[in-house]
Amino acid sequence: MRFINYFANDTFHPLVHFLSPAEVFKGAKFEFGGRKGNQFDPRLLLLPLEFSQKTVEKMSRFRALWQASINATKRALTWNLEDLVPPSERYIFKFDTKEELKRWHLYSDSEYGGLSSASLEIKDSANGSSGTGVFSGNLSLDVDESSRWNISRSGFCGMRSKKFDGFIDLDAYDTLALKVKGDGRCYISTIYTENWVNSPGQQEDNSWQAFVFVPEGNWYIAKIPLARYLPTWRGNVIDAKLEMNPSRVVGMSLSVNAEGGVPGARSGPGDFRVEIDWIKALRMQS
Repeated sequence: MRFINYFANDTFHPLVHFLSPAEVFKGAKFEFGGRKGNQFDPRLLLLPLEFSQKTVEKMSRFRALWQASINATKRALTWNLEDLVPPSERYIFKFDTKEELKRWHLYSDSEYGGLSSASLEIKDSANGSSGTGVFSGNLSLDVDESSRWNISRSGFCGMRSKKFDGFIDLDAYDTLALKVKGDGRCYISTIYTENWVNSPGQQEDNSWQAFVFVPEGNWYIAKIPLARYLPTWRGNVIDAKLEMNPSRVVGMSLSVNAEGGVPGARSGPGDFRVEIDWIKALRMQS
């Protein structure tokens, strides 16, 4: 009897036991096993010399399934470690190009009759390295008397990211970090998550806020645990025990108020200026 090595790619897989002798070799005379030289080789599948066309088609389909299983196993074994364990830090924003600034828009009390103003631009580096973002402007407590808005307070400016295409998942991280250089004021970091606190008919994103004190003069990396972000609605803290869902982040913002903040920080109307290098998510806890 002639030996036929059906699996021509010279590989062996335990799935070959799925070949049913009763189905494939029905009525044929055959022997199991094979020798390659003087050695027994289980990869040599001993097949009968006479096959029906139907049997060959079954074998072909099986070989295709078998090869797909091998390929899937190889892909699983070659996964990168980062696919299984996210890196310890992740860039969310890098303020180094004008293209990056297109991901943000400005807002201030001027939209409601206030007289504050703000700008966002790139500051080129003197040593040829990448630039940094500069968020600056002027805070005013005055209100335009001709405004149709009856606002109760003024003196705020902010920069907010445009909505992500979908959302970003920060569930693997516990801290938000900002590399900033400022003017001694206290700023407000806001994380916007997908709406699940408000009623379904209300389209506003849920907002979570924390203070960021930016010392004057030198670069400073502010690290804010996500657990310290408080749920807010239109600037007011929600008096309820709620927990942020970091897996559904839809945007972020950085803002400044003329009043309020942490003790010791500069406050009041007047100019403000903060440079921003990047915003990252960090995993600080193991």
